[in-house]
Amino acid sequence: MQEKLDAFKKLLIIMDELRSGCPWDKEQTFESLRHLTIEEVYELSDAILDKDIEAIKGELGDLMLHLVFYSKLGSETNSFDIKDVLDGISKKLIHRHPHIYGDTKVTNATEVLNNWEKLKLKEGRTSVLEGVPKSLPPLVKAFRIQEKAKGVGFEWKKREDVWDKVVEELNELKFEVDNNSEKLKIEDELGDLLFAITNYARYVGVNPEDALEKTNKKFIRRFQFIEKQSTLEGHNLDEMSLEEMEAYWVRAKRIDN
Repeated sequence: MQEKLDAFKKLLIIMDELRSGCPWDKEQTFESLRHLTIEEVYELSDAILDKDIEAIKGELGDLMLHLVFYSKLGSETNSFDIKDVLDGISKKLIHRHPHIYGDTKVTNATEVLNNWEKLKLKEGRTSVLEGVPKSLPPLVKAFRIQEKAKGVGFEWKKREDVWDKVVEELNELKFEVDNNSEKLKIEDELGDLLFAITNYARYVGVNPEDALEKTNKKFIRRFQFIEKQSTLEGHNLDEMSLEEMEAYWVRAKRIDN
């Protein structure tokens, strides 16, 4: 434990030194760091999906630096410091885990999450959805909205009912497209379908964001194989027919699998 505390103390000291001595670090504000922090989180996400343990460790360090940096900025205006941040999260964790630090009994992770949402409402929130960040990517936001609604019992009882909703939304979208409806109507139905699919993914235990990103990566690998292999074999991609490209795609799938 002492080694861990010493390592954290060293980072705090380095942050103080950078803030006082480095021209770039001196100029940073909450606003200027914001987009960089988002980038770091996505880099961590990539490392996790790639199962690259060394990269995960490195990206966690980058993210930790940002957390310390924000705390340093807060201390300079006497708003808060790293102690306040750590005390705050410790207090919150103890309060929201009464099954560990109190007398509440739970039997599974679902009950833990349900209690979590109920405790948030007791803390003064007027809606369980207040905790969903407005700037979340839409797919992540849909997933979190559904999770939070589930926490207070707003949930389909059977997985089959959720799939029926997906089919219903798909048919409604097809109807609007087939009837050449206005773009806003088609957009509305497509949004409903994506929301329903996200909900179904949750019911079958799959995070749709992870699933889609893995498919993105898979498509990139296979398409880049088509680009590279077709060039090696003397073809120009933009002059090839769809059937010719499909043949390369089949080869890419065999290799990728």
